[in-house]
Amino acid sequence: MISNLKVCNLSFLVTLLVASCSKPENIVAQQLREQVEVTTSIFTVLYSETKEQPITLTYKSSNRPKNVDRGSMNFYTEDNYHTSDNKDYYRNVWDKGHLAPAATFSDSMENLKQTFSFLNCALQDQYLNRGEWRLLEEKERDWDDIEELQITIDIEFSDSILPTGATIPSKFIKHIKFLNSNVYKCYDFPNEKPTKDWQEYQVQHSH
Repeated sequence: MISNLKVCNLSFLVTLLVASCSKPENIVAQQLREQVEVTTSIFTVLYSETKEQPITLTYKSSNRPKNVDRGSMNFYTEDNYHTSDNKDYYRNVWDKGHLAPAATFSDSMENLKQTFSFLNCALQDQYLNRGEWRLLEEKERDWDDIEELQITIDIEFSDSILPTGATIPSKFIKHIKFLNSNVYKCYDFPNEKPTKDWQEYQVQHSH
């Protein structure tokens, strides 16, 4: 027969075990960072773990040879960072929008895979991602045949948060600096289905 003292001790141990293995949601939320800077071999990103989206990302576009194909490569999460994941993109209008383009870094499998980090991924309107945004990326690869480009993408946000937790961007501002000639171009894309050609999204912007 188990004594009352033993039962009490067992109950106390179970309570301690449960407490040690669970965290209140507010504590978990407090640990998420508003901004964290991450530098990889191909891009530098300022990432918001609270928004689960990149805030700004910079990469250099140069005349790299195409040596590998993306095939069925999928985006992956990072162990040390709280990012968006596949649930945020399930059955909705949002594409997993590359910021540093996969095609720009197809010179090696290592570089290509790095572009599929969720650190490099934003909730982007499917028509924008597959349309004018893609066409501008293709133009960048024409430009970088002549000179190296430094490209910075700034993201602004709406107040809309998905049920899965990620905040939806309201616009993507792309700054393109031609490093030899010091030419500068800026494109301001609302995060919606485009209504004009990519050239018409060019704006005058401080840099």
